[in-house]
Amino acid sequence: MSELPLPVPSTPSPTLTYRDKLNITDFTINIPGSKVRQREDASTSSSGTSDKPRPRWDTLEFRLYGVVFLVVVPMMIWVPIRLSLPSHPNYYNFEYRLSEGWFGHKVDNSDAQYRTFRSNLTALLSLSSVYLATSSMFSRLVKPTPKQRLKLIAAFSTAMIVLLHGFSSLKILVILFLNYRLSKIRILNEGFLKKVWPGILIVLNMGVLFLNDRHQGYRFGELHAALGTFDKWEGMLPRWHISFNITMMRMVSFGIDYLWSNQNDIPNQEVPTDYRKRVTTSLPSEDYNFINYLAYCLYPPLYIAGPIMTFNDFVWQTRNPTNIPVKAKISYGVRWAFSILTMESVLHTMYMVAIKDSKAWLGDSPAEMSMIGFWNLVIVWLKLLIPWRFFRLWALLDGMDPPENMIRCVANNYSTLGFWRSWHRSYNLWVVRYIYIPVGGSKNAVLATGLVFTFVALWHDLSFKLLAWGWLVSLFILPELVARKVFTEKSYGNNWWYRHVCAIGGVINVLLMMSANLVGFVLGLDGMKVLLNELTTTVSGWTFMIFASCCLFVAVHVMFEYREEEKRRGIDRRC
Repeated sequence: MSELPLPVPSTPSPTLTYRDKLNITDFTINIPGSKVRQREDASTSSSGTSDKPRPRWDTLEFRLYGVVFLVVVPMMIWVPIRLSLPSHPNYYNFEYRLSEGWFGHKVDNSDAQYRTFRSNLTALLSLSSVYLATSSMFSRLVKPTPKQRLKLIAAFSTAMIVLLHGFSSLKILVILFLNYRLSKIRILNEGFLKKVWPGILIVLNMGVLFLNDRHQGYRFGELHAALGTFDKWEGMLPRWHISFNITMMRMVSFGIDYLWSNQNDIPNQEVPTDYRKRVTTSLPSEDYNFINYLAYCLYPPLYIAGPIMTFNDFVWQTRNPTNIPVKAKISYGVRWAFSILTMESVLHTMYMVAIKDSKAWLGDSPAEMSMIGFWNLVIVWLKLLIPWRFFRLWALLDGMDPPENMIRCVANNYSTLGFWRSWHRSYNLWVVRYIYIPVGGSKNAVLATGLVFTFVALWHDLSFKLLAWGWLVSLFILPELVARKVFTEKSYGNNWWYRHVCAIGGVINVLLMMSANLVGFVLGLDGMKVLLNELTTTVSGWTFMIFASCCLFVAVHVMFEYREEEKRRGIDRRC
């Protein structure tokens, strides 16, 4: 049985040492492949035979870093709170964007994406409860075969999208059917077309997203005036095309997995239990049918926002459900609830989204503008983390184990490559499998990376702002790729200065990543120009940049040591 991505490790074996029971690294979620290996016995550990470096937490260097954290982190919290107070001169420029919140406080509920989830949370809890109750009763009363369970999922999913999207559900079913028929064309199994078909399928489905966006989900009345009455019942989520990009990725996954199944179809194979094997092992040809395809594309817990599973993984798990302990589900639920409380605390005390949207930063210092940008990035991270963990929790309760999307906190990243492995991880796994590796992977890294981030940008939003973000990210990855090839630990790791030079590189990476994400998801190009102008043309801007870089240098060293602690515990999260 594959290792589960438990939020909190299960009770350790009595043979493990005390160090393996509780540790700071338990704050980061575990994923398949980051196995916690059992430590050697105490006598071996005490003999000092381990080749892993000794912890630095108790050294003078890291005690000084601790002092920096005690001073700087409260400042980073106080600055946005002060900018949000009614006594601040800019308060009345963004007050109109605030809503009534908890305990008489105002809340910044101006982010449309999180507001939609927040306002529909009760309905989502009701829908998930109905689905889980139906699935549980069906399992207890019928004891279904995998085929029967997939038929139930397909039936419930169809009813669900009718409830969510009204008559627009017909549009979704038509698009799904056309893609299914296109993916099953037999001519694709031959010649040159077979090699280029994955790219063609992705481009065609991107074209569908473009048409969906251009025609705003289409209107029946545009086809014929008599059909206009169908536009009146739009369901709970009328704008079905906004979240269809997730469904598009499932459509592509089915088509390419089916294509590749014809290359390595092995009869009577064992059911894979490891995540990687479930993804790469093809199913019997009869499993690539329309019922399974429909159940996969519209699977209720993951339909709206993911995480994204591949078709192979989804069907293999219905054949051999993952054994997920009750304790793991409860722990994951507690993590999700804590994330909600964290987000609400931020939105009730720091009105960063409202300030950003109304551009109410006139007269703010470079430090204050930087904190507006930073906390907007934190809010972006939280507003994505919360729905993803809700839907993944729903899937876990249904016995399905999709990939974890967010592994590390947004502020716990110094590597551009590591950041993209930990941020929207299921999406990253999809992109690597269906785009990065087929294009050439690390052997053709520049082209593959450029194509990947162009796709990522256009997939998120058909706008120049996101395209600029994608190209910036591609450009900013190149220095790290070069540094990893030239400035290796094997060649220079024994030098005392190596760790500090790497930390300087980490500082540069952090600044570049923040710049790209501020352009793509927060300030846009115009807002970023204002911030850069403040940072680079004023004395206070240069002073803040030097101070911020020193603080980031300390933070990167702590991140290094955090990952060293993971290695000492046998954990490799690969980011």
